[in-house]
Amino acid sequence: MAPFAGFDMPIQYPTGAIEEHHITRRSVGLFDIDHMGQVSVRGSGADEWLSGLVSSDILSMKNGDAKYALLLNDAGGVIDDLFIYRFPGEWFVVVNAGNRDADAAWFASHMVPGVDLEDVSDATYMIAVQGPKAISLVDAVSGGAAGGLVRFTAGTAAIAGVPCRIGRTGYTGEDGVEVFFPADKAVELWDFLLAEGSRLGIETAPIGLAARDSLRFEAGMPLHGHEITPAINPIEAGFKWACDFSKDFVGKAALERIVQAGSARKLATIEVTGGVPREGYEVQDGAGNRIGEAVCGMFCPTVHKYACNAYVDAAMAKPGTAVAVSIRGVPKPGSTVKRPLYLPTYRR
Repeated sequence: MAPFAGFDMPIQYPTGAIEEHHITRRSVGLFDIDHMGQVSVRGSGADEWLSGLVSSDILSMKNGDAKYALLLNDAGGVIDDLFIYRFPGEWFVVVNAGNRDADAAWFASHMVPGVDLEDVSDATYMIAVQGPKAISLVDAVSGGAAGGLVRFTAGTAAIAGVPCRIGRTGYTGEDGVEVFFPADKAVELWDFLLAEGSRLGIETAPIGLAARDSLRFEAGMPLHGHEITPAINPIEAGFKWACDFSKDFVGKAALERIVQAGSARKLATIEVTGGVPREGYEVQDGAGNRIGEAVCGMFCPTVHKYACNAYVDAAMAKPGTAVAVSIRGVPKPGSTVKRPLYLPTYRR
């Protein structure tokens, strides 16, 4: 366990982080992610107001749709990355735990009449059920509610008599769902899902934050505070696809200037031989010159490689470029590779 954003979070269970990673890839991993925050946005002005604050086109979303979006500052830096769900009369926004206060302050600074904003994080619990057998498990306990959803949509169902919102979304590169329900039912629903997995003969195990990090890393998903921050823009991070330039949003003008001028640096994934690359390690060219810095790094269990994500000079980011990562002062050979290391199942 370790403290994070005011919560005591499980880093790993007795199973161990590497085996937890493999369980999620082969069957079902259960993630207690209640540290994530949830915001409900309602009111006559909610649609246009939220659209103007986030990078993605949300006005085309239908009830039951879900979409990834970025919350940007005026300079185009990433305040947070969000998942937005549309329900009848409501936008349900999932925010990162460490950014809950910053997001709330940003929303408040842009508030207009006709918008009702409510932080429902404390009343809402969040469990992710992820893996190739996750839909089978959730279908068995919800009357088929998960299988009836296509990727990036959401619905409602009862699980063990508990009213739930179910989004066919996740942060692992696998199929699965994220379940939202009243917080006072947390232990009841957690124990029920583990027990039902066992009863049905579906390998189901609790998964900690360490495996969650390696799963998302392999799948090319960003972690705020690392690949994206208020000082990093989505163009250099490779998330231009999450920005709809056909509409207005905070930070758009800055991004247009960056696109026109070109980015001096870009995010690259680097496979490394001879050591474990970590955040803060220097990236060098063949002559030993500094060309960037790792923002995270680890062993990747599915692909059996040591790798890091790093911001490097744009000219050095092309896949196949030979580089080195300085590990405790010793340059270790590496090469930039095509991202992601593990193609998410829903993109195949």
